[in-house]
Amino acid sequence: MATGSKHSLGCWVPQTTLSQCICVFLFLKQKTMDKGEENAASKEKAHILTENGRSGTEEYLPELEKKEKETKSVIKNIQWMTGNNFTVEKGRQQIEEYISTWDVHRSWLHWSEFLQEEELKYSKRYHYRVCWSVPTRRKPIPQATASIYFVIEISKIKPATSAVEVFFTLESSRLIHR
Repeated sequence: MATGSKHSLGCWVPQTTLSQCICVFLFLKQKTMDKGEENAASKEKAHILTENGRSGTEEYLPELEKKEKETKSVIKNIQWMTGNNFTVEKGRQQIEEYISTWDVHRSWLHWSEFLQEEELKYSKRYHYRVCWSVPTRRKPIPQATASIYFVIEISKIKPATSAVEVFFTLESSRLIHR
C-alpha cells in the first residue's frame, strides 16, 4: 500500500513527492505576493519542510541504526602457523581455511595454487593464487575469473616460533591486505 497525503484538489500524492509539491506550490504563491507576504510564506515553507523532514527522520533513524548493527561485518581471522611448522602445502591449506571465514555466496567457486618461492635478505616469501569464478550449467568453463594473490612471509630474523605474516591483494589492485 502506498503512503501519501490527500492534496487540496482531492487527489492522492505520494509521500516522496509531497514535499516537492509543497515547495513548488509555495514558490508559485510567492511570485504573486508582495514583500510582507513573501516573508510569511518563506517562514511557513521552512516550518512545513522542517516538520516534514523531522517526522520522516524520527521514523527512519531507529530502522537505519538497526540495519547498521545487523550489517556490521567482523573481520574474521584464523590462527596462522609458525615459521618452523611451515610447508608449501600447509600454507595452501591455511589460505583455504582463511577463505572459508569469508561471507561469499555459494555460487562462487575457487581453486588455489602455489606460484613461487622468493628468497629475500631477511625473509622468505611464498606466493599463492586463488582464482574465483561462477561456473554455470551452460558455461561450466567460466569466461571471467577473479584472482586474489596471497603472500606468506617467513622472517629469518624473528624466532622460528613466531607466526608467519600473510598478505593478499586483489587482482588489478595495489591495496595490500594484512
